[in-house]
Amino acid sequence: MSMAAVLAFAPDGSEAKVMFSAQPGAYNDTSLITFIRQLRRQLNGDKVTLIWDGLPSHRSRRMHAFLATQRSWLVVERLPPYAPDLNPVEALWGNLKGTELANLCVDTISETEYHARRGVRRIRKEKDLAFAFLRHTGLSL
Repeated sequence: MSMAAVLAFAPDGSEAKVMFSAQPGAYNDTSLITFIRQLRRQLNGDKVTLIWDGLPSHRSRRMHAFLATQRSWLVVERLPPYAPDLNPVEALWGNLKGTELANLCVDTISETEYHARRGVRRIRKEKDLAFAFLRHTGLSL
């Protein structure tokens, strides 16, 4: 199972949203394009700056071609190589791993997904957490 998450912040700092997706197997450019389309719908087509790491599917030719067609609403900024400390989503993963997934011993992947989704719901309810994840990177809006 693979998981993807987005921390979306209003430019004025008034709001933060957490979007989450899980799927069997690995994400590839096709599944990430679907995720970006869902992101656009969930954010009502608002303009977005997406901060991405160096995952190979983020850099594929197909992804580059798709992103070129999305420039009316989407700007992509790439993190420098080996810079997880600049990615606020890494703090989200750390929070999940330290809480809902800590010492988890289950029989199925779907049980792991259940606990991860439960953790994401908790993080969504604790509005200050998303902003704490951003502050932890040293980045600002």
